[in-house]
Amino acid sequence: MTTRLQTGLDARSEARDVRLDRYTSKPMAAARYVAQRIVLAGVVRGVTRVQVFGRTEIETLRGAFVVVANHTSHLDAPLVFTTLPRRLARYLAAGAAADYFFDVPWRRGLTTLFFNAFPIHRTGMEKKSSEARALLGRGVPLLVFPEGTRGKAGSMGQFKAGAAALAARADVPCVPVAIIGADIAHPRGSKWPKSGRPPVAVVYGRPVFAATGESPADYMRRVRGEVQRLHDENEHRVLTGRRPSVHLHQEELP
Repeated sequence: MTTRLQTGLDARSEARDVRLDRYTSKPMAAARYVAQRIVLAGVVRGVTRVQVFGRTEIETLRGAFVVVANHTSHLDAPLVFTTLPRRLARYLAAGAAADYFFDVPWRRGLTTLFFNAFPIHRTGMEKKSSEARALLGRGVPLLVFPEGTRGKAGSMGQFKAGAAALAARADVPCVPVAIIGADIAHPRGSKWPKSGRPPVAVVYGRPVFAATGESPADYMRRVRGEVQRLHDENEHRVLTGRRPSVHLHQEELP
């Protein structure tokens, strides 16, 4: 009986490891490189003018981390994946709504190929976070939009604390990222981005660790505050072309 039980446990463990292997597979990473850096980046550059700020803030990042970004447009994930330095984006896995992106095989396949996606249940990552925890434990960085869905243009919703809880438990930092102009370039409800290559920007902030004894809710409030600050300090410059109030290293993608 003990042998049978142990065999069952080993089989389940092996199946779990096989399922997670796609996230760190080198052949899959090579396929994602083509999908992200050639196909996806080409589409993003074709429909928008992308600026990137603050990448010097994440030069020292190593191992796992959790990218926490605001979310207003279907352009948001492509913008992060195509502007994050390649060494950090190679195994980056994006959280995607399980009830939409994983509901049919073709959409699940494309989401997996382009975004190395793992499912998030909209009721909260705290309830369905075992896979996300396992990924962080294996050194796989995560991209999470903690608003849970695309917010309204011109406003930033509340951030659910699940991503902060994951980062604190794994002792890895949250990386605040502000996405600017995506809601204008590709508004919610539109089928395709607007013509004229409207300006968008991705602003990377300094990694933020949880403080000793800090609750996930308080931790996430600090991270959200950083995302809001990065957005507010650079929004006018991005959308009008005038110089930013805070001087961050900028790179405009062709």
